[in-house]
Amino acid sequence: MTDSTSPQHAHSKQSFAALRHQAFRAYFVTSALAMMADSIEHVISYWMMFEKFHSPALGGFAVVSHWLPFLLFSVYSGALADRFDPRRIIQIGMFFFIAASLGWGFFFVTDTLEMWHAMVLLVIHGLAGVLWGPAGQLLIHDIVGPERLQSAVRLSATARMLGLLMGPAVGGGLMLALGPAYGILANALIYLPLVVWLWKAPFRPRSHGKHGAPAVRGLADIVAAIRDIAGNRTIVSMILLAGGASLFVGNAYQAQMPEFAHDLGHGNADIAYSMLLAADAAGALIAGFVLESRGLLQARPKTAFILAMLWCCAIGGFAAAGTYPLAFALLFVAGFLQLSFSAMAQTLVQLHAPAHIRGRVIGLYNMSGLGLRAFAGVTVGLMGSLIGIHWSLALSATALLAIIIGLLGFISGKTTKPSQSS
Repeated sequence: MTDSTSPQHAHSKQSFAALRHQAFRAYFVTSALAMMADSIEHVISYWMMFEKFHSPALGGFAVVSHWLPFLLFSVYSGALADRFDPRRIIQIGMFFFIAASLGWGFFFVTDTLEMWHAMVLLVIHGLAGVLWGPAGQLLIHDIVGPERLQSAVRLSATARMLGLLMGPAVGGGLMLALGPAYGILANALIYLPLVVWLWKAPFRPRSHGKHGAPAVRGLADIVAAIRDIAGNRTIVSMILLAGGASLFVGNAYQAQMPEFAHDLGHGNADIAYSMLLAADAAGALIAGFVLESRGLLQARPKTAFILAMLWCCAIGGFAAAGTYPLAFALLFVAGFLQLSFSAMAQTLVQLHAPAHIRGRVIGLYNMSGLGLRAFAGVTVGLMGSLIGIHWSLALSATALLAIIIGLLGFISGKTTKPSQSS
């Protein structure tokens, strides 16, 4: 029996199934705004760091500091979301985001930014993301239940991509209209709708509290989560896929986008740069709406591996592209494929995770799928300072493709029992 025969998948074939929930619609909109603010901060801060320091190594640190908290704290964050109300944890994460934007604004206005200031603010931003991640996934499970979870996961990813797509355009507009300093200060306000909605969100979490989950135990939670899922081939294979993609490529090329844009003949803070930065987000956005409108690409491990292989080819092609239109097109295709396989992998993990430790298992997935992106900053960013970012990205994508082919061969011909937990 394949995963597609489970009851959860029958419901997920409805078009935009999760949007039938009023609470999820509100979360969809407010989380898209928060993701847009996150993206705006990246657009402005990355550009200002590049203009002031011209340091590929700092660009690499931007990736490391953004994702290393996921490696260190994702399971712990998931355990907190198992134990406590995830809405409050998300709100704390939003306050961290706001503090980072205000910090950038202060240093830009006073023209006192030093490299160590930038490093501290990048770490704060990374901590905000790890608080939002597992709690946000538990929250959507609480809203829609397991029957429409695949739709909710894919639409949540689409909301994030919508924010990423709007972020460069709005960020570029803020830089032109207000300047980088006041633009990033205004950006802090965009996080507030999600904070306010979560305060009195019209539902109660059903799977949390002192009687629904074990106590938070820190490092022991990682060991326990690994032990509990070790026999589930679906969860293990999806965690390996997500970890491999993050380790070798992740989104490290985003931090280096000013240099890619420069090499393609668009080295100024103009619309061409913003469009290039938003290309993969646009592809992911289209993927979310197209796949949800027809209930396409139901979650299966082999399908996720094949989509990831195609993603590697698109990323490698972008690294080698010598013209702006080709680079833009390949980034668009890469975004479409990335949302497709990553949302599929996350859905499978959540559906198969034991209910009482779902937050910890999601945290383990995020630790692999997001935390290992810190080392993509080494391969693409720091290695790029030695051999060039085009070569470093192309070689990383090629290595990942070889690993995924090996993983696909390993799972071929083997079936996975669908989870009975919800």
